[in-house]
Amino acid sequence: MGINSLFFSVKKNQNNNDQEIVPQIATIAMKNIAIPANLDKFNKQKSSDFNNQIIPHVLGVKSNKLKKTISNPDVINPQYKYYFVSSIVDGDTLKLNINGTIETFRLIGIDTPETVDPRKPVQCFGKEASKEAKKLLAGKKVRIEKDPLTGEFDRYGRRLAYIFREDGLFYNKYMIEQGYAHEYTYNSIPYKYQGEFKIAQKSAQKNLRGLWSPNTCNNNTILNDSKSVLYRTATLNSFKGKYYTSSYYSSLYYYPEFCNNWKNLNKKYLKRYDSLESLLKVYPAKILSPQCQ
Repeated sequence: MGINSLFFSVKKNQNNNDQEIVPQIATIAMKNIAIPANLDKFNKQKSSDFNNQIIPHVLGVKSNKLKKTISNPDVINPQYKYYFVSSIVDGDTLKLNINGTIETFRLIGIDTPETVDPRKPVQCFGKEASKEAKKLLAGKKVRIEKDPLTGEFDRYGRRLAYIFREDGLFYNKYMIEQGYAHEYTYNSIPYKYQGEFKIAQKSAQKNLRGLWSPNTCNNNTILNDSKSVLYRTATLNSFKGKYYTSSYYSSLYYYPEFCNNWKNLNKKYLKRYDSLESLLKVYPAKILSPQCQ
């Protein structure tokens, strides 16, 4: 016995950022199954009627709730586990409550301007980045994604991860894309979303968002205050020798010769200077690498 039966498929809408249920009709073999008296009427209804009437009838949910569920990948993947954000250290570091234990996470692939490290001056747009982090994550639940390419911990014992909110917001990428953070490749080690993050930074630069705006930092991420001047002066007089940096557009740091981390820089972009003063004349926004402190 043949009967027209309903099944449903999912398709993108014209903006490619939402999904809808589309009813389909298929003829299947059935035996000893009662046929709804109003099935023919169902078959003649428009797709919108199916979405609003038949789907809720079959699945027992409201159509708008179903649509929201399908458009949110995190909701339809119950294997994800979420954790409460305990506190936000700054734009690229936060603490999560992991099963009752507070753990510190350093976010992979991003570096926000400094605000809390006592060894460094407050950097331009650092406070804005921290404020945005609190706005996005304070009191929220997030899931973490590890990256086998970077390892699980950094040299300070902080866990390394990508962070996603319950609504699917990819926090690491968002901060770069909106100009609150630089893309950051640690020790030239590639990571899963490296290409995606570099594209996000180019977008922020092109659109002059956040710290890339000429009205924000004037291409100098260090605040021009007395504390910063003292910091620069002390560093300038601390070592008389060669200094190295990278000319790559997203590079942030310089390295004294005694700090062997400069050897990890890509030789294609490697620049050497006889003094820190000469380096800073060319790259005034560069700061001493944390690896050398």
